[in-house]
Amino acid sequence: MEAFLFFALLVSAIGLIAAVLMQSRGSGLGATFGGGDASSFRTRRGVEQRLYQFTIILAVIFVSIAMIVFVASGE
Repeated sequence: MEAFLFFALLVSAIGLIAAVLMQSRGSGLGATFGGGDASSFRTRRGVEQRLYQFTIILAVIFVSIAMIVFVASGE
């Protein structure tokens, strides 16, 4: 059971990293400090919207599995 949880945690972590890297928002360090242009405040549509939702779902799955592993390892 514990090996399955660690494998699921690894798979969800890799998926989450890939989903975040596939999102193309902002351009460099300038956008981090407010130097981005007004086009960064636009509505997500189509594939970009699905990728955003998929990233949120993967984050929830990752955190849930991490908490389960933490609770299970305390026994």
